[in-house]
Amino acid sequence: MKAELSKKQIKFLKAQAHALNPVVRVGQHGLSEALYKELEIALDHHELVKVKVAADDRDARSAMLLDMSQKTKSQVVQSIGSMVVLFRANPKKPVIDLAGADA
Repeated sequence: MKAELSKKQIKFLKAQAHALNPVVRVGQHGLSEALYKELEIALDHHELVKVKVAADDRDARSAMLLDMSQKTKSQVVQSIGSMVVLFRANPKKPVIDLAGADA
């Protein structure tokens, strides 16, 4: 089970995500197995990933966001409009040091 992020860690991750470009895009085919594979690879490699969701309906976007977060065991850092930022720490090869965020 994933540990919840503190407010300081979320603030730190939001600042890190600001300059990122979307790595994964959810298009007309929705949440496919190929999309999940791509998202898994991106989270393993980067830990912090920005995703663009092409869904006009806010409820549909929220449902997709929840589904992506649960299936990838990642945490939602931020969701603004069609952009979503997900975080999942990589225990084998950490990229982002959250210890500095709590200082």
